[in-house]
Amino acid sequence: MAEERRFRSASGVPIALRRRQHSASCRELAVRGPRLQLRSLSAATSAVWLAAYGLFALSENSMVLSAAIFITLIGLIIYLHFVKIDQESLLVIGSLGIQVTSSYASGKESTTFIEMGQVKDVVINEAIHMQKVIYYLCIILQDPEDPQGVSEVVPLFQSSKPRLDCLIEVYKSCQEILGQRKTAPQSS
Repeated sequence: MAEERRFRSASGVPIALRRRQHSASCRELAVRGPRLQLRSLSAATSAVWLAAYGLFALSENSMVLSAAIFITLIGLIIYLHFVKIDQESLLVIGSLGIQVTSSYASGKESTTFIEMGQVKDVVINEAIHMQKVIYYLCIILQDPEDPQGVSEVVPLFQSSKPRLDCLIEVYKSCQEILGQRKTAPQSS
C-alpha cells in the first residue's frame, strides 16, 4: 500500500512524500522534488549562447561559439549526474537496517546502508541558517565503544530539505519501526 502527500521544502518548492509499507517492520519513505524544467534549462542555455554570440560578434573568433557549446554541454552533464537530485528515499527494515538512497536526474543512484545495530535513534534536529531556523531529520549512530555515546550523526534529505510537517510524518514512521525493535524480546 502506497500513499503520496504534497508538502513544501524549506525554500517553498513543492515536494511529494510517498510512503510505502512493505510489511509491519519494513517501510519506504521517498521525498521527490520537482523535475528539471525544460523552460529553465532552455533559458540558461540561451543566455550562455547569446553571450557567446555577442563575444563572437566583437572578436570574430569562431572558437568562442565552439567553447560556449562545449562548456554548456559539459556543464549540463555535470549538473545532471552530480548535482540535481530528483528523489531521496529511506528504506527502514526493523530487523536489518536503514538504507538511504539518492536518485540523480541522470539516473545515477547513490546508496548508503546503516545496520540497525548501529542506529541509536532517529531525531528531528534544528539549525540556524541565514537568520532562519530550519529542521532536518538525522540518524544518530551509536558509539561501538560507549553504548551511551554517539559516534556520528547522519543527516537525511539534504537535497529536498522538507519542512517540519513532512519531517514529522517521516519521523513517526521511523519511530514506529524502531519502537517495535526496542519492544521485541532480545534473543541471545
